Amino acid sequence: MNEVRIGRVYRHFKGNYYFVENIAYDSETQERMVVYKPLYPREDNRQIWVRPESMFLSEVSIDRPDNITKQSQRFKLCEEIEKNYL
Repeated sequence: MNEVRIGRVYRHFKGNYYFVENIAYDSETQERMVVYKPLYPREDNRQIWVRPESMFLSEVSIDRPDNITKQSQRFKLCEEIEKNYL
């Protein structure tokens, strides 16, 4: 499995873009957690999210009705986006 790259933009399979702020560690299990934020305005004002890295990098079915990008990864690194969002 690849590791998430800090300071990079990822696209979710539902189409939105997110910026990876950092990697955190669960205090009990030491599991790597991805700390990320949406790059679009949200009505609920939730600005910071955390998800286990294994889930962040997990595969999804391209046949899911909500998979509008038809990508096989839950979050896919956007190689073409180089801008530093910090």
